[in-house]
Amino acid sequence: MSALEPIRSVVDYEDEVKQITKFLEKFVVNGKKQASVDMDDEMDIMDAVPDKQKPKYMALLRSVANREIDTVEVSLDDVREFEVATVDADLPFAQGSSLAFRIEHNARSYVELFSRAVDALLPEADESAMQDAGADVLDVLFQARRDRDRRDREALQTQGDAAAAAAESFPAALTRRYTVRFVPRSNQRAQAVREVGASQIGHLVTVRGIVTRVSDVRPAMVVAAYVCDECGSEVFQEVTARQFTPLTQCASSQCGPRARGRLHKQTRGSRFVRFQEVRLQELTDQVPMGDIPRTLTVHCIEGAVRTLSPGDMAHVAGVFVPQPYTGMRALRAGLLADTLLEAHHVRPLKRRYDELAATAPADMHLRLAALGRGDAYTRVARAIAPEIFGHEDVKKALLLLLVGAPAKRTREGMAIRGDINVCLMGDPGVAKSQLLRFVATVAPRGVYTTGRGSSSAGLTAAVLRDAATGELVLEGGALVLADNGICAIDEFDKMDETDRTAIHEVMEQQTISIAK
Repeated sequence: MSALEPIRSVVDYEDEVKQITKFLEKFVVNGKKQASVDMDDEMDIMDAVPDKQKPKYMALLRSVANREIDTVEVSLDDVREFEVATVDADLPFAQGSSLAFRIEHNARSYVELFSRAVDALLPEADESAMQDAGADVLDVLFQARRDRDRRDREALQTQGDAAAAAAESFPAALTRRYTVRFVPRSNQRAQAVREVGASQIGHLVTVRGIVTRVSDVRPAMVVAAYVCDECGSEVFQEVTARQFTPLTQCASSQCGPRARGRLHKQTRGSRFVRFQEVRLQELTDQVPMGDIPRTLTVHCIEGAVRTLSPGDMAHVAGVFVPQPYTGMRALRAGLLADTLLEAHHVRPLKRRYDELAATAPADMHLRLAALGRGDAYTRVARAIAPEIFGHEDVKKALLLLLVGAPAKRTREGMAIRGDINVCLMGDPGVAKSQLLRFVATVAPRGVYTTGRGSSSAGLTAAVLRDAATGELVLEGGALVLADNGICAIDEFDKMDETDRTAIHEVMEQQTISIAK
């Protein structure tokens, strides 16, 4: 069998870095428009002067240099707006001539290109900001490495060995204190887990689902540092996979090809990033009749960690990449590979109760005054499932369930819950299921399930073995996913008696005990 003919890429990556540098330097955003858009906390620095045109990303790089933030979020809407304004107003998006299109279809490569542009544009940190932040262990190590690297390069360049001087430089991933993440286009459609396929490998895709499992935040090695016991030189190894083989022999120019010394790993000199694994599952309305909900593994790094918790429904945008199996699984899998999503941007679909209280509308007092005219209790109760006529008493009970009350704790230490449990009983066809679905939908955190196909483990929690660490972990069921929210269980009488008794503790004490 003859080898396939290599295809030369038509993309000039050096020219791409120039375009990216121009975008980061010259993209400006109107202050009034910026203030009206609900952006992340990193964008608050742009709201200081609302009437001027300001370089958005240069201000971000200033904050990165001062260690106020550690994430550079690049919006593809900004990239598209900049290239339309500067290149061609009629430039179509769905072509390779659009920079935003190329980023969306080759996101992982453009993360490195943006990082190279940021390295060139990153300003010096303010002395006052550095004094407030203080120097850590990595700062001392990096400064010593830079001084030694500078002396080695000067010595090699003096001898006329420019190639060796470039080879002795430190990897850029070792000194970067930031991560580049892409924010997808605002008009990009969120897909279900089963809609993401092999044709989108390497693309920036947005997946909609519910979080079922979240692992602990652990350090993941990005660059491994070694020290040679013969020549004393420092050797670095970039880690790009989940597993890697540590180096054992020194290959530096000081040791030479014959007298190679042994390498010893230096943990303090290596670079680690925060890592968290999230399991995303399809929503109920996305699963065809008779199918099992599919799941997708999401890897969160640095600023993306701790943004999701079990039970959250969110749009997760990231790079869809394959992950080859390792160890004995690789022998059994053959040419098959697992897939995962490297998270770049997370947008929750529902805000929590505390977030709703913190972002209350400015005209809340006018709304409360309007409710004060007449019977507000009845008027708000009628707004629950307005398509269903009558059932005012039932709707009032569901309203009390939605509102709840603060929990109390007596002097003796006894806790009194402030939430009530509602049981709807009635003849078939009186809209019990419709009322439950409406309450689970309108609640900031709600889960709807049926008792006919639910077990005690599916409602409370199941003990599973984590594939990444091999430890036993808990995967929350419907009640855990509805924590600080509402769990609607339909067909409660169809459940088995042993499974029904498993949720008595949840209804009484609002806790779940696991004995394993």
